[in-house]
Amino acid sequence: MNEQTIFFKNPVFVMDTATIVGPMETDGPIGKYFDKHVDDDILGQKSHELAESAFHIYTIKFLMNKAKINAEEIDLCVSGDLTDEIYGTNFAMRDLKIPFLGMYNACATFGSALITASTYVDGGYARRVICSTSSHFASAERQYRFPLEYGGQRTPLSQWTVTGCGATLLNNKFGKVRIDCATIGKVVDYGVTDANDMGAAMAPSARDTLVKHFRGTGRRADYYDLVLTGDLGEGGSRILKALMKEEGYPLGDNYSDCGILIYNRMAQKVEQGGSGAGCSSVVFNGFVYKKMMSGELKRVLLVPTGALISKTSTLQGQPIPGIAHAISFTTEG
Repeated sequence: MNEQTIFFKNPVFVMDTATIVGPMETDGPIGKYFDKHVDDDILGQKSHELAESAFHIYTIKFLMNKAKINAEEIDLCVSGDLTDEIYGTNFAMRDLKIPFLGMYNACATFGSALITASTYVDGGYARRVICSTSSHFASAERQYRFPLEYGGQRTPLSQWTVTGCGATLLNNKFGKVRIDCATIGKVVDYGVTDANDMGAAMAPSARDTLVKHFRGTGRRADYYDLVLTGDLGEGGSRILKALMKEEGYPLGDNYSDCGILIYNRMAQKVEQGGSGAGCSSVVFNGFVYKKMMSGELKRVLLVPTGALISKTSTLQGQPIPGIAHAISFTTEG
């Protein structure tokens, strides 16, 4: 490991991906890139938490159908969500009956899942591993802010939690897209205490991880066709650009953020953009993966970001630490 970066010695290929999203995500600017769309975000369930679990089940089953494999051929699922003790994922895995490692790194969970799964594949401990993360607007609002019935006014700095689930199937045999290296992030606390301003809380951790990645690999932002953070939103992305310029690693026109891409901010009234454990997952597994498969993108650095808060920590006035991980995807070599 060099500057927190793992270089995978053996092939870690993306075999296929799958995404299912809700109505808001369907209506966004990249809605056509998602595999499945639902009109009713509760999916006939008794609660939004159970609906999120259903999203997870449907996405993994759809992925296995696309890849023409069954549950017995999957060695491991590395998965998570935002709800209490990853409630939605645990209930999904109860029904899927696949070996399971639960993962929680807030909205950076997709990044930690990809790195963990890639290590298993690279080390020869697993042949096929599914990485999946989900989030749901209604369940996240109830847990971290206010139930929707409360009718609270959203602040200008707030973000809209993505309703959806994305899943990636990694294997050691074939695929056009592969993971060549990944940088494990550290927890960075910038002292932000506003639970609505998660972009500002996460931007310093994204800066730390990106700097470590560039130092560890000898690369710069222009090495990649796309550098994509997870869910900093519009405000957090501006902060990150300023921080990276100070560090001597400026981000150019090839930089964007999943939270910016997924919604039309003004038309859909989502304030700073999208967020949630499902945000980077559905954007990568839908939009980015399809762009890589078509040859429009060859090198992508995905940096899922997470605000490490709980409903207890915010009530106790604790600041919001952030974390970010970086995963390098390529179609070359």
